[in-house]
Amino acid sequence: MDSKEAKRIEELDKRHVWHPFTPMLEYEGMPQIVVESGKGSWITDVHGRRYLDGTASLWVNVHGHCRKEIDDAVAAQLGRIAHSTLLGLGNVPSALLAEKLSGIAPGRMRKVFYSDNGSTAAEVALKMAFQFWKRRPARGRKKRELFFRFTNAYHGDTIGSVSVGGIDLFHAAFEPLTFRTVSVRAPYCYRCPFGKKDGQCGKECFGELDRAFGKWGDRCAAVIIEPVVQGAAGIVIQPSGYLKHLEGLARKHGVLLIADEVATGFGRTGRMFACEHEGVEPDLMAVAKGITGGYLPLAATLATDEVYEGFLDSNPAEGTFFHGHTYTGNPLACAAAIASLEIFEKEKTIEMLQHRINRLARLLEKFRELECVGEARQIGLMAGIELVADRESRKPFPREARVGFKAAMEARKLGVIVRPLGDVLVLMPPLSISNTDLELLADVSYRAIETACRKVMKAGSKAQRSPP
Repeated sequence: MDSKEAKRIEELDKRHVWHPFTPMLEYEGMPQIVVESGKGSWITDVHGRRYLDGTASLWVNVHGHCRKEIDDAVAAQLGRIAHSTLLGLGNVPSALLAEKLSGIAPGRMRKVFYSDNGSTAAEVALKMAFQFWKRRPARGRKKRELFFRFTNAYHGDTIGSVSVGGIDLFHAAFEPLTFRTVSVRAPYCYRCPFGKKDGQCGKECFGELDRAFGKWGDRCAAVIIEPVVQGAAGIVIQPSGYLKHLEGLARKHGVLLIADEVATGFGRTGRMFACEHEGVEPDLMAVAKGITGGYLPLAATLATDEVYEGFLDSNPAEGTFFHGHTYTGNPLACAAAIASLEIFEKEKTIEMLQHRINRLARLLEKFRELECVGEARQIGLMAGIELVADRESRKPFPREARVGFKAAMEARKLGVIVRPLGDVLVLMPPLSISNTDLELLADVSYRAIETACRKVMKAGSKAQRSPP
C-alpha cells in the first residue's frame, strides 16, 4: 500500500472506528497500527512495518495467520454456501464440527449449541441452566434462581455474562442492569484475599467454597468458572485441586457446573481444555476464541445429555430454548473450525507444544531479575508478568502510573505487540510460534518492562523531590 493510501486509511480509522476497551481520546493521539496483512506469528501494518503478534490477536490465532489448510477450507466452503440458518434447518459443516467437538470435550457433553462470541457462549450457558431448573418441579425444594460467581472473574460483556463477572473496572458501571448472584472470593495466591503469606496457606479459598455452597447451594442453578486460570484478571492461576474441589461441591449440592473455556480452550493451557488438568467434567462448557484458529467469529456452548433432555417436551412452547442468532452455526466459520481441529490432529499440536511451554518457563526466569517484577506466572503458553512498585511488600504502582500500558507501548516501539491487563503484562503468542520468535517476544518484553519501570520510578522520584 502506498504512503498516501496508508495515511488515508489511518485517518478513516481515527474518524469513524470506535475501538473496544480503548480510551478513545488517548487513542486519537497515539501512534497507530492499522493491520493490513499477517503471516505466521507476524502482522504487517499499512506502512509495511512488521510486528510480532504476542497476543495471538487477542488469544485466538492458535496456528498463526494465513494457514493454508484453513484458507483452503474456507475457500472451498465459499464455493458451496456461505450461510444458511440453523433455526429449524441444518448445514453440513455445523454437523461435522459438532461431532468433532463432542468427541474431544471433557466428560459427557454431547450436545452443541452454536453462537458467535465468548460472551454469548457464556450467556447461553447461564440461560440454559436457569431454564433447566425452572422446568423441574420444585416439590418442596427452594427455587434455583441464583448463580455463584467469583471475584476477578471475566465471562464477557453481555448483561448476563457481566452479572457473573467480578472485575469492577469492566463491570461496575453496569451493576444496576445485572441479576442477583452469590459472590465467592477467588484464589489469588500472590495477593491472597484471606491475608495469608507464603508458607501460611491453609487452603482458606477451599473453605470459602465450602461455606458458600453450604449457605446457598440449594438455591443456586449453576456455578461458572474460568477453569484453572482467570485470564482477564491477569493470568491468575488457581491452586492445585481447587477446580476439582469445586466440582465435588457442585455434585454434592446439585448445582450445575459451567466451565468457561473461551480463553483457555484449544491448547492454550497445554491441554485441549483446561478442565483436563484436574479431570473435571462440566455440565456446560463455553468455547470460542481459538475455535476457528482466529479466522471467523464462532462460539459454542456444549451440554450434557441430562441438560439437553431437560428441555424435551411434547409442548413446543415448553420444550424450546428461546435463544438464537442469525449467524448461528455459520458454515464458513464451522469449516474453518474443522480445519483448525484437523491441524491439531495432523500436527499433534498439544504434544508438540510441550517443548515451547518449557522454553517459555525458562525464559520467564530472567524476568525475576527485574526489581519491578513481583511475579511471573505461567500455565501452558499463557503468561502474566505482574509489575510492582516494591517487590518486598508487593506494593502496586499507583493506577495513574499505568506502568503496564507504558511497558506495552515500549514493546510496540521494538516491533512486538503485547497487551497489558492493568499492571500485568500478558504474553499469549500463537501456539505455533517458533523458538526464535518466542525468545524475541521474551527479550523485547523484558527490555520494555525495564525501560517503562525505570521511567515511572524516575518520574516518581522527581515528583517527591519537587517542592509543594
